[in-house]
Amino acid sequence: MSALTEAAVPTDVITMGETMALMKAATPGPLAHAGSLGLGMGGAETNFAIALKRLGTSVTWLGRVGQDSLGDLVLREVAAEGVNTLGIRDAEAPTGLMIKERRTLEHLKVWYYRSGSAGSRLAPEDVPANAVRKAKLLHLTGITPALSESAREAAQYAVSVAREAGVTVSFDLNYRAALWTEDQAGPVFRAFIEQADIVFAGDDEAGIAVGHGSESLELAHRIAAMGPGQVVIKNGPQGCVAVINGTEYRQEAVRINAVDTVGAGDAFVAGYISDLLAGAPVEDRLRTGVRTGAFACLVTGDWEGMPQRHELGLLDATDPVAR
Repeated sequence: MSALTEAAVPTDVITMGETMALMKAATPGPLAHAGSLGLGMGGAETNFAIALKRLGTSVTWLGRVGQDSLGDLVLREVAAEGVNTLGIRDAEAPTGLMIKERRTLEHLKVWYYRSGSAGSRLAPEDVPANAVRKAKLLHLTGITPALSESAREAAQYAVSVAREAGVTVSFDLNYRAALWTEDQAGPVFRAFIEQADIVFAGDDEAGIAVGHGSESLELAHRIAAMGPGQVVIKNGPQGCVAVINGTEYRQEAVRINAVDTVGAGDAFVAGYISDLLAGAPVEDRLRTGVRTGAFACLVTGDWEGMPQRHELGLLDATDPVAR
């Protein structure tokens, strides 16, 4: 089925970007001595989409994968989570691959094999404009414009369509040093920030856009001065701060014993946006964000630990066994 045909299915949110196959060892140690590797998939935008869907918000993901078995894996897993999946099969490029090496219990390294991948060949003509116009919110990350010139143009086209249609635009900076330098990313980040309604970033990522050296709330104010009405700075175990329509907010993190923090930022964004679309006040959005992010850290894997909405209260439970 073509992307345009499937795009007729309306969803509250649409997102786009590369999702790759993922390989990892079952136990910590040098990858060179791993006897076998497990196979899965992951990507910032699908991490976000799966978390959003589990919280009860309808969502569409658009991306390119190869005409290969790894592409089959990506499309099957994303669709199985109830995400409206617009997967474009590319017969001329492979599905990207990432490999996780957990050298110690505390240190994780991710190796990317995505140069020339199908996902990097995303182009403006791939963007389902009607699906963007029908959505309530378009969510992009800074990873997609880093992949290639055509992917950057696709992201910009999607933003232009959304703005013309009055669709809310959300942008998570999500800097990847393996894809580009801070000097390369800065101008692109600023261009997307100026067109966004909601911006998410970590301290270091915000610094790439508006200059390093400031504390979190100052960074949020500096980003807000560029146009977005909602700016949230994610600080992991320190929680988050936000400037929403000029008002400052702080939210503590949930205390957990983190197992794997990959995907936590994507989960946080999903929690915030799900509550935003449900009409929840800012305080509730931030609380749901930190809780959803905490759940993502409790299991190994990029998206497997994303919670169902009815599970959010489990982090308050005093009895570890539910009967």
